[in-house]
Amino acid sequence: MKVIQAEALGMCFGVRDALAIMRNVATPTQVTVFGELVHNQHVTDEIQRRGFDTLQEQSRDDQPLRETVLITAHGVSNRQREELQQSGKQIIDTTCPLVRKAHRAALALAAAGFFVIVIGKKGHVEVRGLTGDLPAEQYAIVETQMGVRKYDAQRIAVMCQTTTVQREAQAILARVRELNAGSEVRFVNTICQPTRDRQTALERLLEQVNVMVVVGGHHSNNTRQLVSRAREAGIRAVHVEDAGELKEEMFSAGEVVGLTAGTSTLPETVEAVHQKLIRFHQRLLAPAREENMTV
Repeated sequence: MKVIQAEALGMCFGVRDALAIMRNVATPTQVTVFGELVHNQHVTDEIQRRGFDTLQEQSRDDQPLRETVLITAHGVSNRQREELQQSGKQIIDTTCPLVRKAHRAALALAAAGFFVIVIGKKGHVEVRGLTGDLPAEQYAIVETQMGVRKYDAQRIAVMCQTTTVQREAQAILARVRELNAGSEVRFVNTICQPTRDRQTALERLLEQVNVMVVVGGHHSNNTRQLVSRAREAGIRAVHVEDAGELKEEMFSAGEVVGLTAGTSTLPETVEAVHQKLIRFHQRLLAPAREENMTV
């Protein structure tokens, strides 16, 4: 068994900065976290230990109870932020700068008269934020090529949830152009660079391994995308949140194992998984060494 780690993996700067802001809050018992800070159970547990109040993702439209509201890395619409402020809440904003950039792109495209297509997961908190300030008749959310249709618009702009897979975005864009041949179609690539880097590193790794271990939250969109891509390429993928979910019987001595992680995965979690895989490698290698010595 051999273990190869991806060139780019794990926590992005947006998650790192959000965690730093959360950990520097002096009075957590006065703060409501507006959803999941990031899609990582270890972080969620830490937030609870520190005494923060939290809202479930599906309850983000409910009025927070505490004096201060911490907006998560996934962001919210300007409308929702203004509603919170008008209700007297103080705001701690950890929105990722690249999500903010996508928000600005959506607003600018709508203001320029484009019908805006957002490639992303319907109901995902980031997508709700991206579309929350757009008129209902001026946007559509598309998850797959099957969701594309002929739109009653002369000018169409296509953009992405920041964790979209690049090749899926290109396939959907091609379908939009095919079904709307008479319209102007503009593409604004709002897939964030950390996501692109991890996808590119995964592609390189897929050429070298026959098993892929992907570390990250089970609710993390970018982590699930890494898992799906590995399986699509015919590589067995093992998705774990931490080292505790790894079992030695998942692997065999002759396998080459790749290791990658989603952008909300803590560095210490990745390192613990890496070290456990190395221990598996050493134990699986031992019987072969003993056999050679016997011969």
